[in-house]
Amino acid sequence: MSGGSPADGGSVREVPPPRKVRRRDWLPSLVWLIPIVAAVIGISLAVQAWSQRGPEIVITFRSAEGLEAGKTKVRYKEVEIGTVQSITLSEDHSQVLVSVLLKHEARDFAAADSRFWVVRPRVAGSGVSGLGTLLFGAYIGADPGGGREKSERFTGLEVPPIVTRDASGRQYVLRATDIGSLDVGSPVYYRRIKVGQVIAYDLDEDGKGITVRIFVNSPYDRFVGMNTRFWHASGFDMQINASGFTLHTQSLATVVLGGLSFQAPDDDPGPAAGENTVYTLAENRGEALRKQDGEAVRIVLDFRQSVRGLAPGAEVSFRGLVLGEVKSIGIEYDPARHEFSLPVLVEIYPERLGSRFVESQRQSKYTPQQRLQLMVERGLGAQLRTGNLLTGQMYVAFDFFPGATPATKRKPGRAEAARAAPSAILRLPAMPSSVDTLETQISEMALKLSKVPFDQIGDELRQALALLKGTLNHTGRLAETLSNDVAPEITAAMRDVSRTLVAAERTLAEDAPLQQDVRRTLRELARAAASLRVLTDYLERHPESLIRGKKEDRP
Repeated sequence: MSGGSPADGGSVREVPPPRKVRRRDWLPSLVWLIPIVAAVIGISLAVQAWSQRGPEIVITFRSAEGLEAGKTKVRYKEVEIGTVQSITLSEDHSQVLVSVLLKHEARDFAAADSRFWVVRPRVAGSGVSGLGTLLFGAYIGADPGGGREKSERFTGLEVPPIVTRDASGRQYVLRATDIGSLDVGSPVYYRRIKVGQVIAYDLDEDGKGITVRIFVNSPYDRFVGMNTRFWHASGFDMQINASGFTLHTQSLATVVLGGLSFQAPDDDPGPAAGENTVYTLAENRGEALRKQDGEAVRIVLDFRQSVRGLAPGAEVSFRGLVLGEVKSIGIEYDPARHEFSLPVLVEIYPERLGSRFVESQRQSKYTPQQRLQLMVERGLGAQLRTGNLLTGQMYVAFDFFPGATPATKRKPGRAEAARAAPSAILRLPAMPSSVDTLETQISEMALKLSKVPFDQIGDELRQALALLKGTLNHTGRLAETLSNDVAPEITAAMRDVSRTLVAAERTLAEDAPLQQDVRRTLRELARAAASLRVLTDYLERHPESLIRGKKEDRP
């Protein structure tokens, strides 16, 4: 601006008014940028959280003991994979519905075959588990399924599974007549090493047996083959029989909790057994490892003596070799003879008589019973013998007895027909036992003794005793005479001998006069001998002195 002020009368230039410029409508204000960015971040986080959200499942339990909504966790191998969201009752109030939200990385646990259970402190056959829950509370354990089908509802297990799906090994099925002391979790041993456990058992549909399922861990399942035998290893396997006393056990755990054991005969398990192979569970080790002896032959032995001490299961042997066992003991009445007999049904295995006998059986045209009949005709019979003096147990011994009656065949009775085949049963002669033979011999001795004239022998013995008594009386009188007549003289003689010995002792004493005189005489003799020695020496040197005398004696 130029010129002076109005007061000075100069010209004044007018200031132009400011021009208004309108902002563009499409440019937002910076104030809205922050909430927009926050909204975008929130939406992205929500989308991310929703995409990372795991499935929600419902698990049904009988009780919610130890569970708490919002706190109880779901764990797999002690890793948290979910949380309990809510706990409600079912419509009929019989069960508890537990809603669980799984993590995104645990979505595989929603498989339809997954298993869930509540981990609490438990005491079972497999041991004590869940002690950590005493401090940190109960939690839900999980075992993932392997199927692709998904599910939102599961039924929880009341007992934790013994074997999880990630365990390496194989399952096998055992058939048994009774469960014994086994329980879920009971150990399975191989050479006294725990290699598995019992995972389940159930009663058969016909109610005549038990089906037991076991799991053998890898790599021990390679020792289970088609030839493998399983048996009860529970408690003490104690037997008292004709062979003596035997005791088998696996470990202290099997004594208390029960257990199983397996092994193959001759350590040859054979081809590897597949999953769910079925085996027979034996009562003990001896029964399980018993060799297959081919077809058994049943024989009836007719005993007409007491069979006390003989029981089913007692061994049947041939010269010490066990051929079989006793199956049953009965009683029959013979109306023709009006007497009772005790038929004993035994089961033997002829193939136990050796490989040559087995080979001859295979090449023979006769049946096993016919071949046994031939041996019976040669004198084969049976006899009861004492197997254990401590318990009085008896066993049946087969042997060849001279004069044994030949065996006959007969039709089985009703009781035997229920236990044996409808074919004829071979009957063997039963010989008297050694005890009965001894009783017979004693009876014969008693009969012979009864024929001895003990009265006549007694009279003669009394006469001999009377004569002996007279001799003893005479001897007594003679001794008395000797005591009265001879004894005083013997006493006087003994006194004289005593005095003689005293006198001799005094004479021979060291300070006795005789001893002193003897010593003086000996000294004189010693001096005389010395003088004689001197004289002899002098005469040797001067023999002329005998004529001339000593020189010093000359005038």
